[in-house]
Amino acid sequence: MSAERDEILNRIDAKYQAINQNPDVHLEGLVWANPITYWDYILPEALLGLQIQRTTQPDEMVFIMYHQINELLFKMILWEIDQVSNAETVEAAFFTEKLKRVSRYFDMLSSSFSIMGDGMELEQYMKFRNTLTPASGFQSAQFRLIEFSSTELINLIDYRFRATIDRDTPYEHAFEHLYWQAAGKDHKTGRKNTLLTNFERKYKTEFLRKMEGYNTTNLWTKFKQLPEHIKSDVELVNAMRHYDYTVNVTWVMAHYHAAGKYLGNAAATGGSDWQKYMHPKYQRRIFFPELWSEEELKNWGEGV
Repeated sequence: MSAERDEILNRIDAKYQAINQNPDVHLEGLVWANPITYWDYILPEALLGLQIQRTTQPDEMVFIMYHQINELLFKMILWEIDQVSNAETVEAAFFTEKLKRVSRYFDMLSSSFSIMGDGMELEQYMKFRNTLTPASGFQSAQFRLIEFSSTELINLIDYRFRATIDRDTPYEHAFEHLYWQAAGKDHKTGRKNTLLTNFERKYKTEFLRKMEGYNTTNLWTKFKQLPEHIKSDVELVNAMRHYDYTVNVTWVMAHYHAAGKYLGNAAATGGSDWQKYMHPKYQRRIFFPELWSEEELKNWGEGV
């Protein structure tokens, strides 16, 4: 055997002995293992079998696949954010690289709305949309987790109630005043529409757990814990600002305009008052407020 092969075998021995496993058993297993193929690894048949239409309208397939692609990208974004959240120490280069990755994913999401906005016939959409009631893209749990993992909870509270909520506020109370409650809750009576009721029945327990888990590990808190010389890193600050604006203005407004093309002034499929909770100038969702000037904050979401 060559010296290179000996080295590989020694590393295999060390790997399995470290976990109290017999290396020879694992090597024997390789003799009988099938070689990997693309279709075994990526599972395209399973993936491509997940698109189930509810109507006879062909463009409904565009709608389904587009939203499934969004969910895959959301998973990629959370994968990158959690690496920062779970890191004991964070260097500027590592933080910057992760932010650039998630920003590229959101750049893709922002530019992709033309696929749906220009890729479906309005007549077909108006036919199949009513079969989706009371479901809504609003009910993407992964997007809510991206928000929880990106910033402190106070920055996700409905702008009308932020003065009454602080770090000592119980998570349950804070949850009831998140900005997206405006999609279907009457804050005077506490009554919620079916959209919110179904969403919370499915995910509220997980959301409360994640809100607490990300309380000290969200991107904004992790950034503020960094040494000053890292927090002042220009490339890192620019990456933070780009991510913040892309998620909370560029992507939101691309979604907003696409929805407006099809809905006009009508309610969304879930019955939400989408204009009020979605537009950034109303809710002023800003992940990293201290990285923006007073003038920038004042004009957040204007003119887009």
